[in-house]
Amino acid sequence: MTAPILLWFKRDLRVQDHPALAHAAALGPLLPLFVVEPEYWELPDVSGRQWAFLAETLTALQAELAALGQPLVVRQGEAVAVLERMRRRFGITRMVSHEETGNGWTYARDRLVAAWARAQGVRWEEVPQCGVVRRLPSRDGWQGRRDRFMAAAQVATPEALAPLEIAPGAVPAVPGPGLAPDPCPHRQRGGRAEALALMESFLTERGAGYRRAMSSPLGGERACSRLSPHLALGAVSVREVEQATAARRVEARGAGGGLGASLTSFDKRLAWRDHFIQKLEDEPALESRCLHPATEGLRPRDPDTVLLAAWAAGETGLPFVDACMRYLRATGWLNFRMRAMLVSVATYHLWLDWRPVGMHLARRFTDYEPGIHWSQCQMQAGTTGINTMRVYNPVKQGLDQDPDGRFIRRWVPELAPVPDAFLHRPWAWPEARRRLAERYPAPVVDPETAARAARQAMGALRKHPGFADHAAEVAQKHASRKRVPERNRRRAAANPAQLRFDL
Repeated sequence: MTAPILLWFKRDLRVQDHPALAHAAALGPLLPLFVVEPEYWELPDVSGRQWAFLAETLTALQAELAALGQPLVVRQGEAVAVLERMRRRFGITRMVSHEETGNGWTYARDRLVAAWARAQGVRWEEVPQCGVVRRLPSRDGWQGRRDRFMAAAQVATPEALAPLEIAPGAVPAVPGPGLAPDPCPHRQRGGRAEALALMESFLTERGAGYRRAMSSPLGGERACSRLSPHLALGAVSVREVEQATAARRVEARGAGGGLGASLTSFDKRLAWRDHFIQKLEDEPALESRCLHPATEGLRPRDPDTVLLAAWAAGETGLPFVDACMRYLRATGWLNFRMRAMLVSVATYHLWLDWRPVGMHLARRFTDYEPGIHWSQCQMQAGTTGINTMRVYNPVKQGLDQDPDGRFIRRWVPELAPVPDAFLHRPWAWPEARRRLAERYPAPVVDPETAARAARQAMGALRKHPGFADHAAEVAQKHASRKRVPERNRRRAAANPAQLRFDL
């Protein structure tokens, strides 16, 4: 019997447009394998809601592969140990997987797997599955390279897979004893069928309101694609979504209704997705170390535990912030602007370090994508050194995105007695001390005073000698190479640290 090719699934849980699957199938019979790693599910940036979504996606993939002839084999344990058992049983000499840009733990695990493969004489091929480029020498030309990948024809799914003499194994109810309970009553469901239904409804109907509604947690819940958790696990490929979007945009052109313009905006965000992940691929330490070294001691490394706990629980006394945090806890999702606001309030108004802030949010997001998440946490916290400070005013954001207070009243019911005129600033209500003292906390900081102090501290840091030189180095390595207007080039030459680079 010919030894099968071991196809190691990680965060590419589909059979359509799957370059690694197509490549491995062309080499011989396949052993499709997913390893449930209990140690991973004890990490501080993962959660039960993520596992539940993954388990549903794995179950769907197992059925899809079974329809082709060989179900997904699911095994639980340490990756090298599971792979070694498969090698011994089937005489594996070749393994294929997609390249993965995950967190620091998966990076270290892949290094162990690579060492095992070399020691055992197993040829391990890692295949690109998106626009992220491994060992990229320079960002020059990256955008064109990424666009060519996305424009290429999707990879065909094998018509059939030869069955192997091995029990598939069930997807476990829990991945290990270290995963804490994590109720998330309004979580999205996993699986490719769910992803395709979302894509269809977004591209034909829901997306018409995308540009207008995506900034609001109320409108964004429906108008955003909601594909992010499916993209994070690879239930659909970015190329599938991008090409479907392009085709629909052509159909919508001239039809009115705003769908064409909205899909153009959405397509740009798909490109930004690879752009941000590329940064973590190029600099894995971005997950744990400030991009600009001068910002490393800006905030206390050990955060104020009282402030961090109040923010994480949605008990800051800032109604719109608390409503967004409670909504996230219940749904596992939040629109982008509100994610940015949560980080901004935590790192500027509360002056918390971005790392514990990011860890909490990582666990809450069903769509946690390390490359996007940690890049955005640093950008919103001002530790890249090259982005304009984004100090979100939480009161103004509430007035802009929830003017009639529907969102706040739903998620912060303690504010029921507060009149509409004071809902966004309940501390200014004359009856607040008497009517709210036992129901809802006073604000943990004065938002205006805290924002002013943060701006002063950041502004002073950016004036330090050498700050601009380090900022230019960060930009050279990580900023996009989009054409910059002449006035911005002149601004950059005069003060490169203050330029708002396309990160």
